[in-house]
Amino acid sequence: MRTHTYGERDYAFGQAMLTRRAAMHLTQVDLARFLAISRGAVLAWEAGSSYPKAEHLKAFIALCVERQVFAPGREAEEIRALWHAAHQKVLLDESWLSRLLSEPSPPIKGSAPGPSEQASARAKPVTGSAPSRRVDWDDALDSTFTVATSLNGQYWAAGGRCGEVRVWREGGQRLHLLWRAHTDTMLALAFSPDGTRLASGGEDGSLYVWKAPDGTLLQRLQGHRGVVYGVVWSPDGTRLASGGGSRGSGEVVLWDTRSGAHCGERLYTIASAPGSVLALDWSPRGELLVSGDSDGRLCWWDVQSGECLMQRQGHQGAIQSLRISPDGHRLASCGDDGTIQVWDLESGERLRRLRRDRPYERLNITGVKGLTQAEIASLRGLGAIEEETLPL
Repeated sequence: MRTHTYGERDYAFGQAMLTRRAAMHLTQVDLARFLAISRGAVLAWEAGSSYPKAEHLKAFIALCVERQVFAPGREAEEIRALWHAAHQKVLLDESWLSRLLSEPSPPIKGSAPGPSEQASARAKPVTGSAPSRRVDWDDALDSTFTVATSLNGQYWAAGGRCGEVRVWREGGQRLHLLWRAHTDTMLALAFSPDGTRLASGGEDGSLYVWKAPDGTLLQRLQGHRGVVYGVVWSPDGTRLASGGGSRGSGEVVLWDTRSGAHCGERLYTIASAPGSVLALDWSPRGELLVSGDSDGRLCWWDVQSGECLMQRQGHQGAIQSLRISPDGHRLASCGDDGTIQVWDLESGERLRRLRRDRPYERLNITGVKGLTQAEIASLRGLGAIEEETLPL
């Protein structure tokens, strides 16, 4: 294997490798796993500081062919050019190349589903000769925004900026499926209670239901006017609630997923102005839904009527997550203000506020005159003024 010094990097070759890896929607860790090499080796190739061995380059080319990365009709030409650019000590095996290109390639989903796609579209199973090993979730996606696990622990899933869904099995030790689900950033994932379905939503305003074991598209749920920020299944798995919003108005949409129809059935939409709905959860019996929005407000909804039963100003800033206890008595919420709030689910009374001590916690400054609102906000952020203290 030929190696360059710093001043002799082969940037053209490095860019060629990087471009093809990106076209397959793989991270450096993913590619290293496929080829049974270290991530550092992939990094060195893409930096142009070293070339792959012949067996590794052949495995990389085979993967590119499988993922249909090379230009149609020009596969052989591009493969020969890549082999030449890699400065291999042996000539390209033309008989191997002929066999490789003569094998039928399975269809690969390279983009999010369009309106005309059929429900039988499938994700791409992840296969390879590399031994299974625990996945470093920090490297799983360049920017991971949402994760989910099935209740039985069989499947783990993650989604992020590139709109891809990645599903692991065996407690997160083996990457099982990979497919492009959305055209933009994915913000929400949730497994159904029985672990057989996976719902996903994102910035493109789309909401999909997938078959968890193989990534088959089951339902496309249309009706959101803006971004889909949160999604949660009812306890019995027959309904799905999603939250989102755009341009200062939020919404909660309730769906019936029992029909099996490809487009699903929208039961109703609840306007939740003005903040976008970021978090949702069902009560254990499924008769109540609680939402949290970007303005820090909590809303209790009657599922049957869609009526707002009560509201509470829960946080200073957006509510990012909330959960109802298994016994249905308490609600926990957390937000951008760095607090976890515990509520009585029936009365809406706040029971407790949890927060790590800030630099000037419990200093409780009082009696100061002439402070601006910005200065007051800064003092509150540092813990020098209690939340309930009136403006100075």
